[in-house]
Amino acid sequence: MSVIDVTNVSKSFDKIKAVQGISFSVPKALCFGLLGPNGAGKSTLLRMLYGVCNRDHDSNASISVFGFDPQKNSLAIKAISGVVPQENNLDDELNVEQNLNIFARFYNIPKIQAKKRIDELLDFMEIADKHKAKIRELSGGMKQRLLIARALLNNPKLLILDEPTTGLDPQVRHLIWEKLRNLKRSGLTIMVTTHYMEEAFQICDTIMIMNKGNRIIEGNPQRLVADHIEPFVLEFYKKEAYDSVFSMLGSQNARHETTGDSIRVYSKDETMLRDVVRVLKPGEFFLRQSNLEDLFLKTTGSQLNAQQ
Repeated sequence: MSVIDVTNVSKSFDKIKAVQGISFSVPKALCFGLLGPNGAGKSTLLRMLYGVCNRDHDSNASISVFGFDPQKNSLAIKAISGVVPQENNLDDELNVEQNLNIFARFYNIPKIQAKKRIDELLDFMEIADKHKAKIRELSGGMKQRLLIARALLNNPKLLILDEPTTGLDPQVRHLIWEKLRNLKRSGLTIMVTTHYMEEAFQICDTIMIMNKGNRIIEGNPQRLVADHIEPFVLEFYKKEAYDSVFSMLGSQNARHETTGDSIRVYSKDETMLRDVVRVLKPGEFFLRQSNLEDLFLKTTGSQLNAQQ
């Protein structure tokens, strides 16, 4: 059964259509990712899910989150959800424990129960030694882990994360991914927005690629790449290098794409591509497997991390 159902939802700001007729469903205890560049409409869609902004009026449009309509029952949804915002909104004047205690009061969690829950979550997020640390003393990764701990205080059924690892170093990013996988295994449903291809591969069971407010494609990330993109990519960093081997890149066995200064050749024929690179100089090329960014480029004509 789906715990989130979105049907034909749009959102406009003045003359800008931030979300355009989006529909999708999210089953329980899975991670559903909204993938796309900045300005794709990901954060707006999340905010509509927990009632921070209302969808455009349309009799055919609907949102259901655990049976509640966020436009009518936003408090009920917030009571069973935890939200990790894109921007840090911790209180710098308070220490770690004080920040969490204030939030526990919003949910009327008894003091003794809140203390136990805070200890558990700080231990789970591997910042148990920071109980009394001021927020300004924490690293960026510690602040992000604290935001996740705060979102889990009320034992939510749904965890919503908006760009949870932006700006973090790889070690912290991998730690957060592992914690999210553990939460999913415990039965928590997770919604996440990201523009990191690797993040979507690591934690998402299903992704929906968005661009300019539109749903482009949806499915399991590994399956989408396997079904829609040739498995091998030869990237050229210099047009002269590409021109020098053009005759070796048979048009029947390869697809050519140009983006800015980069030229990519996609093919199922790995042997042909390896024959080509033998005559190229180091630094002129990169032979790799295809990924979600290649899928985004093919379906939208722009790179996944492009600014809009």
